[in-house]
Amino acid sequence: QVQFVESGGGLVQPGGSLRLSCSAPTAIFSIYSVGWYRQAPGKERDLVALITSGHTTLYADSVKGRFTISRDNAKKTVFLQMNILKPEDTAVYYCNAPQGPNDDYAVAKSARYFFGPWGQGTQVTVSS
Repeated sequence: QVQFVESGGGLVQPGGSLRLSCSAPTAIFSIYSVGWYRQAPGKERDLVALITSGHTTLYADSVKGRFTISRDNAKKTVFLQMNILKPEDTAVYYCNAPQGPNDDYAVAKSARYFFGPWGQGTQVTVSS
């Protein structure tokens, strides 16, 4: 099993920022796409942002212009910079590597299989 480890979550006020980190084996970051997902209570887990091995990025419409995904293969880490956070961003955030095509957000969102198991994620809470 490929283990992804998320960190960087916390409690922030609306309009604030957080930077999440996702660590995984070097081979994952150098070859495969890695995505950030989130799941709010009572809702399905959804793709937030994805970055390919070629550094192409995809974003959910709800976070475009506010979130930025990046990767540092040397550090075996994928980051999610979250700015102008809203209460609606409150969720547990996970990272994983989806299997299948990543032609656009809709296609990437539909991935059914992943290289790693879903871990505990990191909690992001946006509240005043």
